[in-house]
Amino acid sequence: MSEKILRNGFIAAGLMNIIAVLIFSKFFTNSVIPETDPVVMSNFGLLMIMVWGLAYIGLASNFKHAKWVVATFAVEKLIYVIAWLLFIFNKDVSSIYDRDLFAGIFYSVYGINDFIFFMFFLYVFYKLQRKLI
Repeated sequence: MSEKILRNGFIAAGLMNIIAVLIFSKFFTNSVIPETDPVVMSNFGLLMIMVWGLAYIGLASNFKHAKWVVATFAVEKLIYVIAWLLFIFNKDVSSIYDRDLFAGIFYSVYGINDFIFFMFFLYVFYKLQRKLI
């Protein structure tokens, strides 16, 4: 992948974090998301997801000089994937849909999105580690 495509991947990861949180939380007015998982997805947790998004965007143009920050992004995404898997295996997601469609969609897909970007950040880190970029 070219440097431009990788830069755009960082921007996409950031925008996904920011825009998805704003849409699915209905600009932080959707109480179902934080009530359903108050440890990981409290309103503070959702705000911090947006801050991570800003960090991805902030590093987009300089990721080649910060391979360990890229590795940190991969670890952060992996943690969210694990949290999502634990959630999916221990909760009835259909009951969330009954309470709120946006919250149901959010809990159905956020881990898939995080897995995709985990793989992206891991790929970029691997390329940087091997000095292939």
